[in-house]
Amino acid sequence: MALKGNLRDFSTTQLLNLINLAKKSGTLFIEASDNMKANVSFKGGKLIYASMGGQDGNLALVLAQFGKLTQEQAKLIAERAKDASDKQIGLELINRGYVTQADIVQSIKSHLHNIVLKLFGWEDGAFHFDADTMPPPGRITVPVELENLIMQGSRRLKELDRLEEELPNLDMALKFPGQPSAKLGKVNLSVEEWKVISFVKPENTMRMIAKAHNLSDLEIRKIVYSLLQAGLVELTRPAGADAARVAASSTRRVRQAQSPLQATDAKAKVVNKLIERIRAL
Repeated sequence: MALKGNLRDFSTTQLLNLINLAKKSGTLFIEASDNMKANVSFKGGKLIYASMGGQDGNLALVLAQFGKLTQEQAKLIAERAKDASDKQIGLELINRGYVTQADIVQSIKSHLHNIVLKLFGWEDGAFHFDADTMPPPGRITVPVELENLIMQGSRRLKELDRLEEELPNLDMALKFPGQPSAKLGKVNLSVEEWKVISFVKPENTMRMIAKAHNLSDLEIRKIVYSLLQAGLVELTRPAGADAARVAASSTRRVRQAQSPLQATDAKAKVVNKLIERIRAL
């Protein structure tokens, strides 16, 4: 029987802890409330593969993402070697001197880290664990210990909490104060910051900008907070939005009213049931 649930009741941290504890093999499928999907595979409790949205773990694209190949090279490989496996492509790239084995391993590890760390910011989404599903054939899998990832994810959650206090509502839009070119020409922005800047329009909310560029809630908040502090953008109500709806919107999870003791007891029951089920898979 497949393990199923919702991140409202059982967090990414708890799921990874259970998979690590039970040394499970299989794939965890998660679909967030905004239809963003992620597949995360494990072998013996170790992370070996992850995909999210358009980031499917294709070797050429992963290597380009981390600067080991150019975008043009990755595109050419995708066109000319579409029927080849990642293992075949990796061996050919090593033999031709484009990359080393260490480049491939480190890029894949970084890709896995980036995707899984984004999941820590997902607070609402259906999930199920399938012990019979493993990564697509031909993909290069690299085992990654979950303990460090869980620690990093927990630190990110603390940072997210702080940024949520500064920017609680991602359904607000951004605008430029005055003429943007006057200030933008004097600052050095990252690629991700320029992507956000390019989407600053009265009708684009921060949530829409994040979705367009596959940014997590933490990433969009970090970028916008920096831009706000530099005086490059200002918050504004999105064009045509209903004032009451915007004011009521919040990215923080709203729990049903419970006393702390009731909430703790209910959580403990869910955790215990889930532990029993995942160990039985």
